[in-house]
Amino acid sequence: MTRREYLASVNLYFSFLYRNETVEDNPCLFLKIRGTNKKRLHKIYTPEELEQLFDAYYQLFVRTYDYSRIPEHQHEQINLKINRNALILSIFINQGVNTQEITALELDDFDLIKATLKIRGSARSNTRNIPLKATQIGLMMNYLQNIRPQFIAYQATENNRLFLPFPIQGGKTACETMSKDNLYLLANQLKSIDRKFLNFHQIRASVITAWLKTHGLRKAQYLAGHRWVSSTEDYLPNNLDDLIDDINKLHPF
Repeated sequence: MTRREYLASVNLYFSFLYRNETVEDNPCLFLKIRGTNKKRLHKIYTPEELEQLFDAYYQLFVRTYDYSRIPEHQHEQINLKINRNALILSIFINQGVNTQEITALELDDFDLIKATLKIRGSARSNTRNIPLKATQIGLMMNYLQNIRPQFIAYQATENNRLFLPFPIQGGKTACETMSKDNLYLLANQLKSIDRKFLNFHQIRASVITAWLKTHGLRKAQYLAGHRWVSSTEDYLPNNLDDLIDDINKLHPF
């Protein structure tokens, strides 16, 4: 347990005693432990491991997917989902977005001329423009020209969202439906490839950690969209862990 957790437990205990009039006051009522919580993950992917994760997904689910156990009338929708999710995974890995940002992307956010992706800001993040990698251009053009038009055929009305879902019943909004339809399936597929995969925040944390190493704190803050530099600093311990590993491996004593 942390000091904060110990203090919270003692505070609850004295609050109980005070309510039962066993003690006259609660000595922990106004005590607070200052500081920020550090984000730690069980597994941080290196850029090479992220690239391998995408390559494995593309090979297993796009190029050589086994449709033998799927009813024939579902083949078309499964194929569309897989190709759409390949682009989504590419954006997670290369642009380090979170799940809310991926669902909010619109057609106008991609500038294929400048090869950039605009990530819109929110109450907790800043707007930023992140370069696209050359390997993403082909995925994007295939999605816009071949995959997304087929999704439109399933929609009741046209909208400007980049990633469209297949309609489901239950009155869900477009964003909620897209999240359930896209990301739940993609997460399960990634877990079948790599047992160390936890969630999409793990990928984002891995990307931010790599940015800290290659670009420094301020540039990483901009690319991550963090309003406060302290949010970016939460990922610095991942770099320290790598340094400790190097010392343990290479130190002569």
